[in-house]
Amino acid sequence: GSCFWVAVLDGNVVGIVAARGNEEDNTVELRRMSVDSNYRGKGIAKALGRKVLEFAVLNNYSSVVLGTTAVKMAAHKLYESLGFKHVGVVEHYALPGMTRSLLERMFFQVRYHRYRLQLREE
Repeated sequence: GSCFWVAVLDGNVVGIVAARGNEEDNTVELRRMSVDSNYRGKGIAKALGRKVLEFAVLNNYSSVVLGTTAVKMAAHKLYESLGFKHVGVVEHYALPGMTRSLLERMFFQVRYHRYRLQLREE
């Protein structure tokens, strides 16, 4: 139910993405997509995203979901260009490992955006 892909260009790792299946709701979560900053804007992230979508279709998942704390609009435009719909925002999201101390609450007011791409109806 899970996979991990690595994008390699000229022998260098330039991007990664993971997919984790959830059989309870028949979804795949797109996770940890990252592209080396020297290679952004070259279609690598889109190709990685498409691999996750192919994986979901081949394994009969009904939808693909993702969550992101990305502040750059380019990331959000990428997800929308792949067909994802923005379905909500969690304000003051706590990143894994955060203690929610007073200092963290003051300096890390993170917005967590959720996206979903419905592949088929259940």
